Amino acid sequence: MSGNHEHDHDHGHDHAHDHGHAHAGVKPEDTSPAGRYELMALALQELLIEKGAITAEQIRRGLETLDSWQPSRGAAVVARAWTDPVFKAQLLADGNAAVAAFGIDMGDAKLTVVENTAKVHNVIVCTLCSCYPRALLGLPPDWYRSKRYRARIVREPRAVLAEFGTVIPDDVAVRVHDSLADLRYLVIPRRPAGTEGWNEAQLSAVVSRDSMVGMAA
Repeated sequence: MSGNHEHDHDHGHDHAHDHGHAHAGVKPEDTSPAGRYELMALALQELLIEKGAITAEQIRRGLETLDSWQPSRGAAVVARAWTDPVFKAQLLADGNAAVAAFGIDMGDAKLTVVENTAKVHNVIVCTLCSCYPRALLGLPPDWYRSKRYRARIVREPRAVLAEFGTVIPDDVAVRVHDSLADLRYLVIPRRPAGTEGWNEAQLSAVVSRDSMVGMAA
C-alpha cells in the first residue's frame, strides 16, 4: 500500500453552499459570480416566499440555526467513540442512528463514519462543490470549499496533507472519500497517546475540526 491512495467518486449535487475560515496551505479561489445551483436556490427561495409557503423570517431563523452548529458537536461524538466500544461499533455501522442519540439530525443525508488506524488515514472532500457534515461540524472552512483543494486532494493527497502539517508515512494508505448531496462523512481520528483515563469532556476538547475531515491527525 506504500504511496497509494484511494477515493470514492459519485455525485448528485443540487444545492448551494456557504463559508468558513481560510487555511494557509490551500487558499480559496471561488471569487466568480454565483453559479447555476446557487442562482437556482435563490430563485426557489424567492418563489417560496412569494407563494406564501415560507417567510423570510423562517429562512432567517433557519440560517441562524445553521450558524449555531459548531465542531464541538462532532468532537463529542468522537470522544464517545473513543471511550465506548459499543457506541463506536454503532457509529461505524449506522452513523445517522448513532448521532441521533446526541440530538443531531442529519436530515436526508446518510452519515458514513470512517476510522483512522495505524494502517489507514482517511480524508474527506466534495469534488464538485462543498458537501459537508454541517450538523456535526458547522460551516465548512474556505479551504474545503476552494477549487484548488477539491482538485488536488484526489490527485496528490499526501502533498496536500503535508501542507496542513500532516505527514502520512509511506506504509499508511490514504483513502479519499468524496461526499455527495445525500452522503456525508465523518472521520474518527486516532486517539492521542497519553489520554488513557480521560473523560469524554477532556477528550472532546482535543478533537479538532480538521481531524474530523482527515486534514489533521
